[in-house]
Amino acid sequence: MLSSNIPVIAIDGPSASGKGTVAQRVATALGMHYLDSGALYRLLGLAAQKRGIVLEAEEQLAELAEQVDIRFGGDDIWLDGVTVGDELRTEEAGSAASKIAALPKVRAALLDRQRAFRQSPGLVADGRDMASVVFPDAVLKIFLTASAEARAERRYKQLKEKGMGANIAALLQDIRLRDERDAQRSVAPLQQAQGASLLDTTSLNIGQAVQEVLDRYRAVS
Repeated sequence: MLSSNIPVIAIDGPSASGKGTVAQRVATALGMHYLDSGALYRLLGLAAQKRGIVLEAEEQLAELAEQVDIRFGGDDIWLDGVTVGDELRTEEAGSAASKIAALPKVRAALLDRQRAFRQSPGLVADGRDMASVVFPDAVLKIFLTASAEARAERRYKQLKEKGMGANIAALLQDIRLRDERDAQRSVAPLQQAQGASLLDTTSLNIGQAVQEVLDRYRAVS
């Protein structure tokens, strides 16, 4: 089957909006593949730190993006043959990913890697530019968001559950800074793509958000 005939649900949104959890559960419900595009940038940041590459070295990072060994399997993620755990979900990893994602050559290097996830019977992809750049022909485009305060609270609970230290005021400031950086970058800025429908989850729980995406998909498929 030609990849263009394989359906894609593209879910974009700001940091800590819950899009990853929603996308993963939608993929499971539909029996589709799942792409966490943010994990690619986090993994690249981690790989760069392990190699002593600074996050401003665009050429070196773009080269690393093409060469680094990244594999996904079920709930596991491997970087250079080693399983990566909670270190990928720290605020430091997220901040590094946001900085790297602003570099045009890095985004270009990762584009083909992301599109390779489009395999039968379908793909649910989440990120910042899934609907606008990576999969502009997606059958369903969702821009999933929530208030900055709600997102900070969710991230706080998530980190606490994992036994990690967290400060809600610092998290809120970080989320606002990341929103600003993601929205203002010159390449593939965070925005509601043309043809994407808004889904505000401020007052929704995960189950309700997942059901809303499933309902919208069934309406167009």
